[in-house]
Amino acid sequence: MISLTPLIDVVFILLVFFMLASSFLDWRAIDLGAPVRAAGNASSEGALLVEIRPDGLRLSAEPLALDVLARRVGERLAVKPEQRVLIKPSKGIPLQRTVDVLDRLKAVGVSDMSLIRDGAV
Repeated sequence: MISLTPLIDVVFILLVFFMLASSFLDWRAIDLGAPVRAAGNASSEGALLVEIRPDGLRLSAEPLALDVLARRVGERLAVKPEQRVLIKPSKGIPLQRTVDVLDRLKAVGVSDMSLIRDGAV
């Protein structure tokens, strides 16, 4: 007769390994809220416009690298902490590229960010 004890031990060790190796918490989640219609276009006055284009990033129509963009936005936040930033990805831009920009802006302290689409500004 074949003993099942070694088989049960192996299955138990595999179960414990996969439980410890997996993560059940999504720590990189981005909190997105639905826009409020009452805000209107008046809220976009004085906001910084970051365009994500196939040829690179632009801050108020000036082409910049991601590091320079983050530094400039951080400098602006030092002067005006409640600064609003509008992010406008062009059509065909990969979602990961947009998320990278959102992550970098969040890291420099931007708390008021909005994604907008073509024709919105």
